[in-house]
Amino acid sequence: MHETYFATPPHDRARAANGRYGRRLGLFLAVSALAWASAGSAQDTDGDSVPSSDYISQLKACRDIAANDQRLACFDTAVSAMVAATDSGEVSIVDREDVRETRRSLFGFTMPKGGIFGSSDDDEDTSMLESTITDVRRLGGDTYVITIAEGSKWQMSNVPMRLRTPRAGDAVVFKKAALGSYFIRIAGQTGVKGRRIE
Repeated sequence: MHETYFATPPHDRARAANGRYGRRLGLFLAVSALAWASAGSAQDTDGDSVPSSDYISQLKACRDIAANDQRLACFDTAVSAMVAATDSGEVSIVDREDVRETRRSLFGFTMPKGGIFGSSDDDEDTSMLESTITDVRRLGGDTYVITIAEGSKWQMSNVPMRLRTPRAGDAVVFKKAALGSYFIRIAGQTGVKGRRIE
């Protein structure tokens, strides 16, 4: 099919291209808080690795360039660098749902403050987790190990005899307690202290 490239005025082409790059920039900025350098390192052994925050800074800096041609060239360079970094595995980009699921799977572990897994910027209560029991193992006496839908395993000791034995399919709620322990409430019963073991 024949295309007449000269049919669109130069300033319209620039405006259209700017819109495309603007949308592309918006996509990258929307996930900027969720990008991180692999292996938790700002530099590799050759010192050539760039922190993911630098890629975002480069994209943001392009917005301040007044001249269309220079601004588009800046976007093109910055986006290309970030795409190359994601392709090589140096930088990973995930959406909010991936982060939320990962937070759930890490619940019960002590996470460093800050970062996408150590804090939440939405309305999610990171001090509590609601899930479902998928497996129950009794270690003897009043000690149980339960596995939940997220794959983590939790141990409860000194479980009162008056409480019903936990079983697969039961709803379970975990709530942070003191000294790294958690209150584990199964099937709406009284909470019992426990801890994550795996």
